Amino acid sequence: MEKLDACIRNHDKEIEKMCNFHHQGFVDAITELLKVRTDAEKLKVQVTDTNRRFQDAGKEIIIQTEDIIRCRIQQRNIITVVEKLQLCLPVLEMYSKLKEQMDAKRYYSALKTMELLENVYFPRVSQYRFCQLMIENLPKLREDIKEISMSDLKDFLESIRKHSDKIGETAMKQAQQQKIFSVALQKQNNVKFGKNMYINHDRIPEEKNEIVLKYVLEEEDENEEEVLTVQDLVDFSPVYRCLHIYSVLGDEETFENYYRKQRKKQARLVLQPQSNMHETVDGYRRYFTQIVGFFVVEDHILHVTQGLVTRAYTDELWNMALSKIIAVLRAHSSYCTDPDLVLELKNLIVIFADTLQGYGFPVNRLFDLLFEIRDQYNETLLKKWAGVFRDIFEEDNYSPIPIVSEEEYKIVISKFPFQDPDLEKQSFPKKFPMSQSVPHIYIQVKEFIYASLKFSESLHRSSTEIDDMLRKSTNLLLTRTLSSCLLNLIRKPHMGLAELVQIIINTTHLEQACKYLEDFITNITNISQETVHTTRLYGLSTFKDARHAAEGEIYTKLNQKIDEFVQLADYDWTMSEPDGRASGYLMDLINFLRSIFQVFTHLPGKVAQTACMSACQHLSTSLMQMLLDSELKQISMGAVQQFNLDVIQCEYSFVVMTSGPPVSPLKKIHVHVVVFASSEPVPGFQGDTLQLAFIDLRQLLDLFMVWDWSTYLADYGQPASKYLRVNPNTALILLEKMKDTSKKNNIFAQFRKNDRDKQKLIETVVKQLRSLVNGMSQHT
Repeated sequence: MEKLDACIRNHDKEIEKMCNFHHQGFVDAITELLKVRTDAEKLKVQVTDTNRRFQDAGKEIIIQTEDIIRCRIQQRNIITVVEKLQLCLPVLEMYSKLKEQMDAKRYYSALKTMELLENVYFPRVSQYRFCQLMIENLPKLREDIKEISMSDLKDFLESIRKHSDKIGETAMKQAQQQKIFSVALQKQNNVKFGKNMYINHDRIPEEKNEIVLKYVLEEEDENEEEVLTVQDLVDFSPVYRCLHIYSVLGDEETFENYYRKQRKKQARLVLQPQSNMHETVDGYRRYFTQIVGFFVVEDHILHVTQGLVTRAYTDELWNMALSKIIAVLRAHSSYCTDPDLVLELKNLIVIFADTLQGYGFPVNRLFDLLFEIRDQYNETLLKKWAGVFRDIFEEDNYSPIPIVSEEEYKIVISKFPFQDPDLEKQSFPKKFPMSQSVPHIYIQVKEFIYASLKFSESLHRSSTEIDDMLRKSTNLLLTRTLSSCLLNLIRKPHMGLAELVQIIINTTHLEQACKYLEDFITNITNISQETVHTTRLYGLSTFKDARHAAEGEIYTKLNQKIDEFVQLADYDWTMSEPDGRASGYLMDLINFLRSIFQVFTHLPGKVAQTACMSACQHLSTSLMQMLLDSELKQISMGAVQQFNLDVIQCEYSFVVMTSGPPVSPLKKIHVHVVVFASSEPVPGFQGDTLQLAFIDLRQLLDLFMVWDWSTYLADYGQPASKYLRVNPNTALILLEKMKDTSKKNNIFAQFRKNDRDKQKLIETVVKQLRSLVNGMSQHT
């Protein structure tokens, strides 16, 4: 505290010193101020007066200045408004343009305008309320555009569904015209190189090919202005607009999925056939044109749009459709029984495949299906030609073709390749050996080949494959259809022996004509028969089988006729003496055989010989069975003699055919002369071949006629035995029947020595024969 007080005293001293130092200056300053007061008051009065005068003078200036300031503010405001309006006017103009585009349905442009508004114009005027209203309205406009464009797309899809058949028809017609032009051009080139081309039944000369090509070119020139494309038939703008709209909206995937889904649904509807499609070709045509129209549209969409459909998508859709198409065609074509309808179906499938192949779709499976349909087509052809063959056989008179003039001869030769120098040398009138059915069948086989060839055309196959197809189908016609018709014809009950003989002759000539059919096919396909893999025609075996069946039927019918005559036999098996002449039924049988064997002269030698041998054997067997019939209980010696007379007449009857008037059979009743066999009713037998047919019956009758039992029993079993063919059991049966008759007839003559001896002999022979029979059975 002391130090502080000391410090304060020091400072006070310093302050006092300083005040004392400046006091004089202060006093001087106050004195000066007092002097200036008077001048200051005068100056104040002057300033106040001057200020008053300035204030009075600046009142008008102030008023004018305020007016100027107010004008400047208005001017500045106007400039600001103009600037803002210039900024807003483009927005309003663009929005007005947007409304106009919406009204004009220019939706893609409207979307572009929306983008421009949002990205360029709206940011400049975003602070204004009208801009906010516009911004809020744009999403609604976009949704409206999406709905409208989707509605247009639905209308488009419905439109192309209705116009698919017209689109497909146009595309198929164009493809067909292009193919016709290519074929005509190819044929012209082939003729120039000397190739033989066949259209229908005639070879087209070079001049005709040029006319065809010229006609096709003129027709194309006439139709050039009428050629329509898919763009001409369908307005694709809805698809383009919708695609662009969804692309702009960033929802392209949704649009693609919707489009593909709807088109797949339409594809399933298009691929669904009508239940009666197989009844007419128009049903198949509508089915194909709709499918072609569908895929032509898809191909167009694929090439003019990016990403809406892809090649993978169209391939997947086509594979699905192709499987369905093949299943539908396979099912419906199986109902087709008309070969013309099947052929038209094939042509439609070829045009259908060529059309879609031109658009890049694979169609190999369709051509594979055509091979299946080709087999069905051949089946329908075979059924049709079966009816044709049946009609030909029904209308045939089964007699040689009579020719009375050179013109008729040339007509037959032009229809059937027949060559016979001997017939050519004969004078008119003359006859062809075959009947009318032969040239008709030959012509129909050629017609069948042409019909089969029609299906093989346009299948994109080589000549070798076509040749193989023709030969195989012709083989089926010969081996199945014609063979079956021949067999059915041969087996008909009303077919007589003369008709069967003519059938054998006909098949012989048809067999010889098979080589001409092979040449005919070769001329069509230009494939030599010497090629290793060339299929041969099986006509040889076919007609051989038919001939064998006809021969067998001849043998059967001939035997049946013999049985009918034999059933007319009415023997009196108890007669004491023979009538002295052959039985009436046997003479009728002989006359019948005589006429039949005359017909057999037209047959090949072996057939006639076999028929003759078969008739002799069957007649001999029938007569033998008549003697051994179990219902026949007794037989007299007179009946045996009458039966022997009939057998001699059988053997003897045909001698008049070669050796003049016969000798009376009564003179030969005990002589073993096989007249029938030795007369050779059918030429070609060697030695005594026919005698073997009667040898069993002849030796048995000779044994009973001569009554040479001692020789028979003594030589039995010896190779050189005179009665080697006589069976002991057969002789025993016949002898027992004679024994019973002898007992009954000799009741009152049993005391005659000759009759008693004969009866004893019979009993003795019977015992010996029984012992032989028993010994044979025990040995067996």
